[in-house]
Amino acid sequence: MQDEFEFFFEKPWSDGLPIVAPTEDRIGAMLAGAKFEPDKIIGLVPPLMGEASIRAIAVHAVMAGCLPQYMPILIAAIEALLEERFNLNLVQATTSAGAPFLFVNGPYAHEVGLHGGVGCFGPGFRANATIGRSIRLIMLNLGGGIPGVTSLSGLGCPWRYTYCVSENEEESPWESYAESKGFGPSENVVTVVPCEGPTQVWDDASFESERLLATIGDMMSALGGANIYRQADMVVALGAQHARILANEGLTRADVHARLIEAGGRKIRDIKRGGIWRGEKGADRWPFEVDVNDDDFFVPAVGDPDDLHLIVVGSTGSPASLVMHGITVACRSVSKRYHV
Repeated sequence: MQDEFEFFFEKPWSDGLPIVAPTEDRIGAMLAGAKFEPDKIIGLVPPLMGEASIRAIAVHAVMAGCLPQYMPILIAAIEALLEERFNLNLVQATTSAGAPFLFVNGPYAHEVGLHGGVGCFGPGFRANATIGRSIRLIMLNLGGGIPGVTSLSGLGCPWRYTYCVSENEEESPWESYAESKGFGPSENVVTVVPCEGPTQVWDDASFESERLLATIGDMMSALGGANIYRQADMVVALGAQHARILANEGLTRADVHARLIEAGGRKIRDIKRGGIWRGEKGADRWPFEVDVNDDDFFVPAVGDPDDLHLIVVGSTGSPASLVMHGITVACRSVSKRYHV
């Protein structure tokens, strides 16, 4: 009898890690976690345009190692990814190391064990790892996002295996990200952002907002990042310790958001030093007028404040935050409420 793990390794259905065999019993148990009929079609997954039915989503949830109670989050995430605004087709084909970053707000995330505290980007948390992995397997199998064929990322990246957390609402000093976007405090919300991987911002010496925001702003405007040269989404995932320092000065979430817009940027003279500077032709990518001949002209890394997504993650025991640069203005974030 052939080993079931080796059987699936021989097929182009895996992300390179062992998968759980999707038996009918396991699929049936997974479908019990969904409030939809198995043949309901959520949408077509580009570029292969395979049908994302509830049953197909359940199959991949089994393969990834999910529990049935994760299904409402996973279904909502797939719905968000398939919205035209997100442009999953481009995310699949990008030559960069971009991927869908999923973060979740609301009481259900806590109920099912989706983690936003210490070590939330992994390893060690089943919900985070398997919900994110399910998304990648669906992109691979239903969408045909095969490396070197339709998925053209030159380097790939570990966050393409799984890229999923909840916001740490318990340790955040402010209202949640979802509430800042107009959702209610008891609503369950998924947000997907097309972005690059997390870059750590380590600062254990700044205990005042001006210094700390300058540190984070510098990473936001890195010459090797996409945002300083074009309009795109950006995620700043404040570690809970950094968030507490800022809140202790009386800064609200909105205050920090505005201050990061001001701190995250560079003058033209600095931008000209490297990166993908293209002179006046490249200036057309910015969503505002830029005087490329004025070396003192300040260019914000985030031109539209709505493009900056500020969340709180991690723990108060680590003086670190994360910055995730965007991909392109053609791929945009989507937030979606879901019901359980």
